[in-house]
Amino acid sequence: MKLSSKGRYAVMALADIATFNLREPVSLRDISLRQGISLDYLEQLFLKLKKNKIVNSIRGKKGGYILSKEASDIKISDIFFAVEEEVKTVGCEKHSKKACNGKSAKCISHNLWDELEDYINDFFKKKSLEDLVNQKNRI
Repeated sequence: MKLSSKGRYAVMALADIATFNLREPVSLRDISLRQGISLDYLEQLFLKLKKNKIVNSIRGKKGGYILSKEASDIKISDIFFAVEEEVKTVGCEKHSKKACNGKSAKCISHNLWDELEDYINDFFKKKSLEDLVNQKNRI
């Protein structure tokens, strides 16, 4: 299964904002310190998150980032899409004419992994950032 650090770190950073954001901007430096994510990496992620209207930036001495909408309206799948991340369980392109491994037919286990990929992506479409924060607060 493929999921790089982009998606995980973006979700962590946005959950941090949703947790600590009392309508005040949260600095990337604070997120970096609390979550252990490189500041340079956060800057790259937040460019994409801002471009995809997941966050808004506030300039100035007390500047930082705020969520562009309520945490309940931000799906985990939206975050993955914003940072160009996707969950893939098959090594081939789903709709390619070449099928698996460059052959003319799908591999024997293709449908199993394809179904799992759909299940996982549907799960992330149903989960919001608020769900994640509320789950953390229950522990």
